[in-house]
Amino acid sequence: MTQPHIGYKSVVTVEERARRKRYLSATIVTCLVLAIIGGSVHVVQLGANRVSDMRNKATYDLKEESSRVRAAGEDVSLHKINEDNKDVVAGYTQDQIETLIPQAEWAELDQTVLITAGEFQMGTDLERADAQNHPQHGVQLGAYEIDKYPVTNAQYAKFVAATGHRPPLHWKDGKIPLHELKHPVTLVSWFDAAAYAKWANKRLPTEAEWEKAARGSDARRWPWGNTMEPTRLNTYYNVGSTTDVTRYPEGASPYGVMDMAGNVNEWTADDFKPYDGSKAPEDLFQGKVARAASDQDKALKVVDLMPVGGRYKVLRGGSWKGDPFSTATFHRNYAWPNYASDFFGFRCVRDVQHEGKKK
Repeated sequence: MTQPHIGYKSVVTVEERARRKRYLSATIVTCLVLAIIGGSVHVVQLGANRVSDMRNKATYDLKEESSRVRAAGEDVSLHKINEDNKDVVAGYTQDQIETLIPQAEWAELDQTVLITAGEFQMGTDLERADAQNHPQHGVQLGAYEIDKYPVTNAQYAKFVAATGHRPPLHWKDGKIPLHELKHPVTLVSWFDAAAYAKWANKRLPTEAEWEKAARGSDARRWPWGNTMEPTRLNTYYNVGSTTDVTRYPEGASPYGVMDMAGNVNEWTADDFKPYDGSKAPEDLFQGKVARAASDQDKALKVVDLMPVGGRYKVLRGGSWKGDPFSTATFHRNYAWPNYASDFFGFRCVRDVQHEGKKK
């Protein structure tokens, strides 16, 4: 029997070595392609699961989707049509409104909360926060009272009945949608909100007043603390619509003010301007409108945002539609004062008596 040679090594030709390299390269490429395909399938599946989840959480029959989902800016046009419509709407009599909810619930909704005088920290220095929210800075405020809850449909109906003001466009025949008496009123512009506040012998809060009532004096990120807790608020389609303003008692601010995170973005009195020391680009605060640069662009529905005179108004609190992190107490949203949307609402403040006079 022939014994193997201890020092024997197989000889691989140049051609064989090249062939093996080609096979190895092809194997690696195949593995990479399969990994990419697998990852893509996984992402698609996640997306499908997310869409399915959102459908399951929808608060209306999805066959009605076309009548409920509106394009960006469409609410503005619908609101203008509603405001321009001078036909008399039936609505409620003042006596009818009083019977919509029990007197104890009226008393609860009409409560205000005293915010004591003093300094608080406004804004944030968190690196990942939006530029308009920087920098954190101290603000000194006098005492004031703020509505415990956002203004509800029921309360707004009193204003409509007393003044003849146009009801929100989604109130069919001037009547509040079923089961939404204690939901925050929506589809109201800044001008509507200011008119209500004046009628109620109040005013819209400044940004600073709103923020202090929401976060207290310890610069907390949300009314309840520094951690996002989804069970404490209505946001990011976790419900799919506005909710009763008394639904989330665990979301109360340090002063006991409710619904200051989620449900509806709330109009404030202030123009959208940079804070002192802000490094945000000035263009961010410049009012802009969508305009077609040419007839061809108009035909193709291509528009650019063009700067115009005027300022946006600030909204606070985030909404039932928005990103959960937009509900942070320091976050500043903004819109034109004539805009109205199904996630815009408001609450009011009033000055406190001081030495027999209003401050």
